[in-house]
Amino acid sequence: MTTIDAELAATIAAYRTCEFTTLGRDGTPLTWPTAAWLFDDGTFLVTTSLAFAQKALNVRRDGRVALLFSDPTGSGRPDAPQIFVAGTAVCPEDIRTGPEGAEDYWRMLFERQPHSRGYLRPPARWLMDWYYLRLLITVTPTQVSVRPPLAELAPPAPAGPAGPAEPVALPGADLLASFPSAVLGACDASGAPRLARTRVTATAGGFAVEPPPECAVVPGPASLLVHRHDDHLNGVRNVLVRGELRADGDDWLLVPDRVIEPGNVEKPREAVRTLRNVRRATRRYLERRSLSRPRVEWDRFRALAR
Repeated sequence: MTTIDAELAATIAAYRTCEFTTLGRDGTPLTWPTAAWLFDDGTFLVTTSLAFAQKALNVRRDGRVALLFSDPTGSGRPDAPQIFVAGTAVCPEDIRTGPEGAEDYWRMLFERQPHSRGYLRPPARWLMDWYYLRLLITVTPTQVSVRPPLAELAPPAPAGPAGPAEPVALPGADLLASFPSAVLGACDASGAPRLARTRVTATAGGFAVEPPPECAVVPGPASLLVHRHDDHLNGVRNVLVRGELRADGDDWLLVPDRVIEPGNVEKPREAVRTLRNVRRATRRYLERRSLSRPRVEWDRFRALAR
């Protein structure tokens, strides 16, 4: 296990979210933003609701994971260095219906995402029980490295005198173009996931990316994540572009084949559809294990929120 000193721990604690990667069944690094809590013993806690249990299922199949703290929005530290963590994870089958064992994690969420406290009161609570039915993922670091702040990434080359090029017809190109950078999820020679925040340029053959030299990726299944949130973890937007990472001389190219875009909850119609989908996914998870729907320990969550 790799130790994390006090200064590094303080930087990690300032980040509101990190990018968390697990390996899909076909070996593709699947990355989504999440909150993470660093315990005093140096392990991390990540949780997922039953509605988004794929992370837990991936960990149970292959425990190799990675975290990248690279978006300092809301931290008050725009110059914070990026921190990459590689490790191994475990996720027990037991479903947590209360905050026991994750009290600090939930206190952090209630403090940093004030609107989530509203889920604890009727009428929201009647629809949001899935949010509090959680699986706990514990990550033990095996490698920790520090990289320059996001602001120090080299800016993209300016357009020539003829003006910007015509849009490139790649899956997800319009979505990636609306973000200043993306997080590349790829694998090293051992098949373990690696993460790097990079500028992305759409070309005729794919998305040109620039992983740092210390991020020893190899060609194969890969993905690009873009996400954003405000200082209070509102206005969340996530998009994942899956594809294949190819070496192009000294350069790297991600050739996309699929775009995954969760519903935009800021649009009422999509919010209703997303709510219906997550409740359905929660029910499926329980039915496949012949489990009845657990009752959330609302009083204990309310006590923490207060």
